[in-house]
Amino acid sequence: MEQNSSGEFRLELSAAEKHYLHALVRRTIEAELADADASDELPPPESDILRRELGAFVTLNKGGRLRGCIGNLVGRGPLYKTVAAMAKAAAFQDPRFPPLESGEFPDVTEEISIMGPITSCPDHGAITVGRHGLIASGHGRQGLLLPQVPVEWGWDRETFLAQTCRKAGLPPDAWKKPGTQILWFEAVVI
Repeated sequence: MEQNSSGEFRLELSAAEKHYLHALVRRTIEAELADADASDELPPPESDILRRELGAFVTLNKGGRLRGCIGNLVGRGPLYKTVAAMAKAAAFQDPRFPPLESGEFPDVTEEISIMGPITSCPDHGAITVGRHGLIASGHGRQGLLLPQVPVEWGWDRETFLAQTCRKAGLPPDAWKKPGTQILWFEAVVI
């Protein structure tokens, strides 16, 4: 994990490392659908990057629509194990959706977001749509939107802030008020 001189999060993954992570997501879900143990399906990675302790989200889409998304903001073990756990959770434990069924799986695509450092946003005007992800928290509530979400929906910065507050169960203008904290992060999306 590196940050360049302008503070941007950079994590260079090879084509083989990206392929490994995508295959890991698919094999983890396939194994769960077959009531098998996914740990026997794919050898541990040789890559040091994939063994780093980094947070990750796995997003599943079906027919261009969200079908599940679960993640860890920070690493709690090697990245490859976090990705496998989040794949299983996104497919079978996202409370917004019923568990994934075998017949749906061929139509599901996956996206993996590897999390960079999370810090307090010093200036709402510095938020760049498509680069930053946001976390709004206040009054015992918290909501997160990944960097790709506002791009997919065509939101500007203020709409992104408002929607992040809504995701937290806060009023859309809560980001302008005391008592609401806005955190930001960057992610490498594969």
